[in-house]
Amino acid sequence: MKSSGGGEGKMERKTVEKNRRMHMKNLCLKLSSLIPKDQYNTSKDTLTQEDHLVQAASYIKKLRERIERLKERRELNASIKRINRDISSEMMIGFRLPVVEVRHDDANLEVVLVSSLNKTFAFHEVISVLEEEGAEVINASFSVVGDKIFHTIHSQAISSRIGVESSRILERLKELIS
Repeated sequence: MKSSGGGEGKMERKTVEKNRRMHMKNLCLKLSSLIPKDQYNTSKDTLTQEDHLVQAASYIKKLRERIERLKERRELNASIKRINRDISSEMMIGFRLPVVEVRHDDANLEVVLVSSLNKTFAFHEVISVLEEEGAEVINASFSVVGDKIFHTIHSQAISSRIGVESSRILERLKELIS
């Protein structure tokens, strides 16, 4: 009797293991079906299960990096809106032109310059000041509103260890524009 009971236990374990393997295979297939075809380096049919898992991990890592970049862009856009709101409220009160604002956050640097159409400056000189101070310009834009020109420059520190000295940049830009 003991021998027949042991045989049934073995069969039961084999069945449980077979079901577990089938379940894992189905989960892996489902995971690989969620990954876009353009993310695969080779044909999807020639990949092993391990290759599918590696591709999935790589894709997830890319998605996380993209999320971080999008968060940074959202924060920069919120900062721009805040600056524009601040400038708009100052415009209601009235202020002297030109205006130079430098905002520094970790390795990111944002420069806002407001000048009149009558008193302009060499924009390339502003870029040169930023580069000399260790910043790499990522994006620069301007818009003309009435008789004012609004310049916005987004940059990053070339070396995150060294960073940039925002107060020094502010002083140099004030000297340049005034």
